[in-house]
Amino acid sequence: MTSRTFTRLPNLITVLFLLSLVFSGNILRSVTSLGINYGQVGNNLPSPDKVINLLRSLRITKTRIYDTNPQILRAFANSNIEIIVTIENQVLTLLQDPQQALQWVDSHIKPYIPATRITGIMVGNELFTDEDSSLIGYMVPAMINIHKALVQLGLDRYVQVSSPSSLAVLAESYPPSAGSFKPEVSSISLWINAYPYFAYKDNPDKIPIDYVLFNRNVGMTDPNTRLHYDNMMYAQVDAVAFAAAKLGYRNIEVRVAETGWPSKGDAGEVGASPANAATYNRNLMMRQFAGEGTPARRNSRLDVYIFALFNEDMKPGPTSEKNYGIFRPDGSLAYNLGFSTMSTTTANSESVTYSSSATKAVNKGKTTLECWTILVLAMIQVVISRLF
Repeated sequence: MTSRTFTRLPNLITVLFLLSLVFSGNILRSVTSLGINYGQVGNNLPSPDKVINLLRSLRITKTRIYDTNPQILRAFANSNIEIIVTIENQVLTLLQDPQQALQWVDSHIKPYIPATRITGIMVGNELFTDEDSSLIGYMVPAMINIHKALVQLGLDRYVQVSSPSSLAVLAESYPPSAGSFKPEVSSISLWINAYPYFAYKDNPDKIPIDYVLFNRNVGMTDPNTRLHYDNMMYAQVDAVAFAAAKLGYRNIEVRVAETGWPSKGDAGEVGASPANAATYNRNLMMRQFAGEGTPARRNSRLDVYIFALFNEDMKPGPTSEKNYGIFRPDGSLAYNLGFSTMSTTTANSESVTYSSSATKAVNKGKTTLECWTILVLAMIQVVISRLF
């Protein structure tokens, strides 16, 4: 996750976009996935086996890590938790050689499948917004070689290949129908990292906080489509979809690799607070629980991974970077999400109890167990937006 501004890049061709479509599977499928990013930049985090217990207590079955940590991959064996791994940016230069890519897959992926449910490989992270734009040229060959290696080893049926980008690749995002990619970038991954917090922090006098946090507000109407938006997240998701359509890729599924809100920040980091983090999560949770889609995609749910599972005390940068976790390293909640009662859990615990008016409302027509499970799943879902 990063708030860095977009660096001018050399021209690219649409092949990256095509690769993302090909390697990511059926783009028209209905999305019901809920996941969470498992960062490891801390010196006080629980062991992977305790993380598994925490994920199970939340009924979370999908996670993403930022490397191929063998300790984690071994621990997740037979856990039935799907895991997406990441090829670090600095490794991409080595993967220009097909044999090196084959060796990488053979040593980093093959030993763990199928016991460990590795379902995706992210080739780099936010390369379009990385300060070192020289790595851009290595991404497409790396994706091709990794995919070929998976095919050669018979693993392509298990693992998809893609690369996440931030919404800084958009030249226009407002109104959503005007969404377009920057001229330096003629393609975009299906996976995006996006944070409404950054947009608000940079323009708190111009962007209504209620619009960002899903609170009641007048919103805006797209003058071209007449679609009404009452929150930034939906507007930004649709902006990406409209931008893709301008390249000829309609009805494309937009997936969110990262999104979140910090519960603490430095003096100049406007909006970083436990109250806002709780509001962002709680309001979005209720919308997702209701099965909402964006105005342009009413019938589609987003595939979303919240950033992050834990606060990470060793992350560089401002205080906010260390405080995106919904949990502290000991497994206790970093802030109150607004339920009437909520037990404090630890990374060793096997269950979490939730009770709220929302639970009572959805109990009609459903069993208690069904509603409890759905509500817990919905709590972890968070979505999108980087620029306004």
